[in-house]
Amino acid sequence: MNNNNYKITGRREITDSTFVLEMERNGMTFEPGQHLLLGKAGDIHHREYSIYSGTNDNTLDVLIKEVEDGEVSKTLKHLRPGDAVEVQGPLGFFTIEEEFLKDNSKFLFIASGTGISPFHSMAKSFTGLDYQLLHGIRFGEDAYDRKDYNKHRYVACTSRDESGDFHGRVTDYIRQHDFQKNTHCYLCGNFEMIREVMDLLEKKGIAQDHLHAEVYF
Repeated sequence: MNNNNYKITGRREITDSTFVLEMERNGMTFEPGQHLLLGKAGDIHHREYSIYSGTNDNTLDVLIKEVEDGEVSKTLKHLRPGDAVEVQGPLGFFTIEEEFLKDNSKFLFIASGTGISPFHSMAKSFTGLDYQLLHGIRFGEDAYDRKDYNKHRYVACTSRDESGDFHGRVTDYIRQHDFQKNTHCYLCGNFEMIREVMDLLEKKGIAQDHLHAEVYF
């Protein structure tokens, strides 16, 4: 087997279109917030997926949303335990610096959709992390694995129904709330959300060097 090939050990459905693909760890070490380049073994098509699992988990997990015109997500959805995927990585620098952890910094995580993946890894990996997580989704059912977060730290911002913790987009939530100016803010999701949130946070007094972003799709 190719050294970059990893065996799928499980698959967990979360919604009709979203699932977690679990792979053997193969001894891989990574920093929470990093991503993988992933595709079916032997296929020319690959896509970047943030690592969803914690650093102490036995498996290497990614959260995948099936996209109608997405070749990779559709292919991965049909794979089953025992099949192989080709993995390159870990890659990327969307990580929490060690000095931030040592000085007991406050963190604000802001995600849209499956952009929550790196924050799931961070929350599972760093015990005692002082964070608030704003998750922008359409419906309450899209609050992926919210049980894995401290219930007082996770805020589901739902734009299409009122079953979340806040009715509206993450941008609406930010407009209505204030944050400590020394908070480290991490944003992951679509470009428009990130651009708008960064503008809002800067206007609220958050310094540019406290804003960290990963454009997810």
